[in-house]
Amino acid sequence: MSAPAFSRPSRSSCASFTALRRVADPHATRASQLAESPHRHARRRRRVRAHRMGNLSVTETMTGAQLLVRALEEAGVDVLFGLPGGMILPAYDPLLDSTRLRHILVRHEQDAGHAAAGYATATGRPGVCMATSGPGATNLVTALADAAMDSVPVVAVTGQVTRGLLGTDAFQEADICGITQGITKHNWLVRAAEDIPGVIARAFHLATTGRPGPVLVDIPKDVLQERAPYVRPARVDLPGVPSTPRPHPRSLEQAASLLRASRRPVLYAGGGIIKADAAPELLRFAELTGVPVVTTLMARGAFPGSHRQHLGMPGMHGTVAAVAALQHADLVLAVGARFDDRVTGDPTTFARHAKIVHADIDAAEIGKNRAVDVPIVGDAKDVLAALTQAVRGLDDGAHRTPLDGWWDRLDAWRTAAPLTYRTPPDGSLSPQQVIERIGLLTGPDAVYASGVGQHQMWASHYLPLERPRSFLNSGGLGTMGYALPAAMGAKLALPDTTVWAVDGDGCFQMTCRTLATCAIENIPIKVAVINNAGLGMVRQLQSLFFDDRHFGIDSATRRIPDFAAMGEAYGGVGLRCDRAEDLDATIRKALEIDDAPVVVDFAVSDEEMVWPMIAAGASNDDIRTARASAPIWDTND
Repeated sequence: MSAPAFSRPSRSSCASFTALRRVADPHATRASQLAESPHRHARRRRRVRAHRMGNLSVTETMTGAQLLVRALEEAGVDVLFGLPGGMILPAYDPLLDSTRLRHILVRHEQDAGHAAAGYATATGRPGVCMATSGPGATNLVTALADAAMDSVPVVAVTGQVTRGLLGTDAFQEADICGITQGITKHNWLVRAAEDIPGVIARAFHLATTGRPGPVLVDIPKDVLQERAPYVRPARVDLPGVPSTPRPHPRSLEQAASLLRASRRPVLYAGGGIIKADAAPELLRFAELTGVPVVTTLMARGAFPGSHRQHLGMPGMHGTVAAVAALQHADLVLAVGARFDDRVTGDPTTFARHAKIVHADIDAAEIGKNRAVDVPIVGDAKDVLAALTQAVRGLDDGAHRTPLDGWWDRLDAWRTAAPLTYRTPPDGSLSPQQVIERIGLLTGPDAVYASGVGQHQMWASHYLPLERPRSFLNSGGLGTMGYALPAAMGAKLALPDTTVWAVDGDGCFQMTCRTLATCAIENIPIKVAVINNAGLGMVRQLQSLFFDDRHFGIDSATRRIPDFAAMGEAYGGVGLRCDRAEDLDATIRKALEIDDAPVVVDFAVSDEEMVWPMIAAGASNDDIRTARASAPIWDTND
């Protein structure tokens, strides 16, 4: 995935508020001068900089808030998600006059962050969120950490107390730059209104350059109120951010040679494929080479799920065929993946027979979790296109190991351990059945956003994920409550696309307030609450590893809360289904409603577990297909 890795700003860029106050005006001789007369020194600063404008375009003088709105417009923003408060309020006044920015009022700042991430993941364009100082800013932290883990380009703008109050523990003051230092690619505390256009331009550039990720811009209230000329940078110059390297020809040749000699290769595709818009290149390379493909949770849809060469998802809840392929491979070609612990299990036993070729846009990921034989630093799109040419260049009549025997073994594993589930004989619903029917009746052209837990794993297996950017979920951080606001963001980005939020009863209650925003703003998402009356994944872990001692999991009952009634109360439509005979009709009714959000309460069995499963930290060799069932491996490698 990317360069640079999430940079940790130096103390000079995110220093203590006291130090920042001292340097806010480089011409001040005492810290108190700025506190006593910030506007006078800001004017002096503008006069000094006027001599250095050179090739910059200068327009009329306006307030910092107007500069912010203008900069967001010129960055191509059309939607931003926010919740006003005292310190960011000056920015809301010029928003009222903007004809290009649509502000979506959320009910909690975390929803704004997840909605921005949903917008970004569905489109590839950066999502934007806005919050006030103190608790408003800190409520964004979870969403920013989530975006950082999953490499999602999000630009967060926060208000801050006035410069003269920085470092005094003023009302609603929080050092949000310090707090988010480790979960953003970079953040800025803007110290003068004239700096706003340049900082916003740099923020958007950095969020989308190399490995995507979140950035944050913190602006004191008095900076939003002071006046300055609008200065548009002729170009974005970030000396510390290297350009994305081209894949090295020697590494490509080595990878192609290893692939030609391999008898049991596997292409391990990660979320970087989607971030790089490299799905077409992945398909061409896979079909040229005949190599089996596994796609991680973040890469679902990067390779068509129904394709003959697709083995499914690897890892803790992956398919037996995908897990077995990696464990028995003699070559693993990883592109845009980071060898996450949920994929590798015990790293000492993961793919222990294999040579490793690791291609990633972030050089820091290569060799971080697994020793690598051939490193390739570059964008996934460039890497796969170049690898395709390298393989064709080696196809000169020389011996190429056939893969027929390897595919025989893979097909045997697929046949012996397919994904399957039990349909209750009494006509009640199984969760897998509900999710599968939603996918079949809606189709692969929809966008599906998932919460976190059992339903997330079932969604990744049973939805028709045939194209990139069709499956949104929180992979790295595992954030409950992600689905609803992410679905809202995706629907705003793609208004003509059907968008489902597939959520659990526990996840749904964390961000159900999003429904009010959807109803008032006319955002007709569809929500499937997979209601197993509790925290299903926690229940599963307690069953397997705590002797069926269940405690702290009853986040819901069959009627408390009444999810269908909640859908109605929040201004949408509420439906309920608890019988298999009514399943298709209920889904079709939800699909017919396109002028309001729809909540469908699917009452499902609370006894279902997610299989296959590998215990956390265990070897992938120890995959289980049920409590007392495991595949039998052949060891003839």
